[in-house]
Amino acid sequence: MSGGSGTLVLQSHRRPLPGRWLERCIASVRGWAEQHGHRYRFEDDALLARLAPDLRERTRAQPVIAADLARLAALQAALAEGFETVVWFDADTLVLRPAALVLPDAPYALGREVWVQRNADGLRSYVKVHNAFLMFRRGNPFLDFYRHAAERIVRAHRGPMVPQLVGPKLLTALHNLIGCPVLEQAAMLSPAVARDVLRGGGPALDAFRAGSAAVPAAVNLCASLVGREIDEAEIVPLIDRLLRDPDRLGP
Repeated sequence: MSGGSGTLVLQSHRRPLPGRWLERCIASVRGWAEQHGHRYRFEDDALLARLAPDLRERTRAQPVIAADLARLAALQAALAEGFETVVWFDADTLVLRPAALVLPDAPYALGREVWVQRNADGLRSYVKVHNAFLMFRRGNPFLDFYRHAAERIVRAHRGPMVPQLVGPKLLTALHNLIGCPVLEQAAMLSPAVARDVLRGGGPALDAFRAGSAAVPAAVNLCASLVGREIDEAEIVPLIDRLLRDPDRLGP
């Protein structure tokens, strides 16, 4: 499934970046794209200009949802531009093992989320999918429907919207029904797992390994939780440790 005008890798974030550590994440994705011969493009807040005015207004207080919607329009536009394959990585995604991160031979793919957190009744693991990584090939059956469904949900929603509404929540509901293709190596680290990585091990990291079907080659570091559930001072040593020993995340 190759040919056409090749593969375009898209990323976006407002400038200036809120943390210098994000530059390392962005550089890791850009380096991965170059290593695999893919085109790379970065957009700033101009990404949001792709939203219809009513959607921009409805998501004014929810920048995560706005970005979730805008990326779908950007990916559609890139396919219409003539690219055979388009790939999205959130700006807070770190590529750990670039040679092992290979796009699947599928019409589209989502990322894998093994979310580990401590609840009142102890440590719990939730296996889901996420949109911090997305891949769509020309002619895929999913992207147009996903954008249509996400926009209808936002327009119809009443009351407060959780940030994950049209990202992991919608995608996981669809995945549970139809079994979407998943790139297992495109993972996500919860703060509990990140802290265990920094400690050199622990029950949250063990649960993450147990729930993962493959050794992660890229991990989303959940920038939206930095300063709330994990300290910014922990992120740089976390990146250093992950890059030094990426296999520590493996099952």
